[in-house]
Amino acid sequence: MELRKTLPLVLYAAVCAAVFLPAAAQTAQEIPANPYRGTPLSEKVPPMPFPSGSGARGPVKPIEFRTPEQMTEKDRNVEADGESSIRERVSFVGLEFNEGKWSYQQIVCPVFPNHVLLKFTRNMGKGDESVFTASIPRMGEGRVRIIPILRRGYSLFSPTPVNALTISAFNHIRAEEHPAGPPDWLATGMCYAALAGAHPQVSLGTEDTEARKFPSGVAAVLEIPVTGGAVIKFLDVAPSKPMEWTMTFNGKGRLLKATHSLALPIVPNAIPPDETNPKGTPLPPTVMEVPVKPAL
Repeated sequence: MELRKTLPLVLYAAVCAAVFLPAAAQTAQEIPANPYRGTPLSEKVPPMPFPSGSGARGPVKPIEFRTPEQMTEKDRNVEADGESSIRERVSFVGLEFNEGKWSYQQIVCPVFPNHVLLKFTRNMGKGDESVFTASIPRMGEGRVRIIPILRRGYSLFSPTPVNALTISAFNHIRAEEHPAGPPDWLATGMCYAALAGAHPQVSLGTEDTEARKFPSGVAAVLEIPVTGGAVIKFLDVAPSKPMEWTMTFNGKGRLLKATHSLALPIVPNAIPPDETNPKGTPLPPTVMEVPVKPAL
């Protein structure tokens, strides 16, 4: 009798092991391992594309724009070699590169040393300007890319600084660079603005009077979200059109989103005149009598 009672229990345990143990093992394999498990809290650092100390200190020079005469002979040769590819890609978006007189400038970007960046402009009169930027890899590792900005005074797509084509071209250029060390975060943001058509100027000086004219009052800041990545914010105080820029990167340094808006300066509110004291009439002097206790 004891054998009959024990045998069913053994069979039941064997069936449970056959059914539930593989399922439990499979579930455990599907759950991704926590990379921070067992790591001290001080060492749980999210992925950052711009580590601490990778930003500029002190006054920041604006992105330099050079005329063809100011360019090095080597860079002029790179431009000449890439011009046929530029002409081919520009024709795809109808920028009429074969019509009118085009001029160009070199965008000197310190975080893109392996590319020659150019800004092409054709001015046919007031309100009729065509503009695009182009990148040419110096060593042939990559491809020629263009970023359309204006066609006869109008944006070809959504505004260039925020559209997906600009962001994609920027990410491809960065991927072709293969930098040896962490890139400067502020220079990276300013180079993006220049490729999108701006002439960015940012100052981190201690006496930055230009930044104080705007509500934010902050020339540039790097934000590190808890989940990783980075958000670059800076104030472009270019006299022609001051702009506030924001760029969001993921943990691997890929630009996900860019926004920019017109920076409106602070306008002091005028204090209305006192109706009891018309403008131009000085107030009479006021004498305050303070009682003095007699000496005991």
